[in-house]
Amino acid sequence: MPFAKLFRSRWSAMLWAAGIMWTAYDIAGTAPAPDPVASANSAAPVDATGTPVSAGDLAVLAHFGDGDRR
Repeated sequence: MPFAKLFRSRWSAMLWAAGIMWTAYDIAGTAPAPDPVASANSAAPVDATGTPVSAGDLAVLAHFGDGDRR
């Protein structure tokens, strides 16, 4: 059904929008819940290479690009 024909009727547009909303709700509702036991017992965070991340690394990232703004 072309969009121009769809939006000529308010009711068909409402049903179409409701279907889009239902689909979004259904997709978003399927995300798994985080496991609180696994997150509480997890090791230190690691970067993409598997190297542990330190507080100093996070401080460098927090202030990245602050020095040379003009």
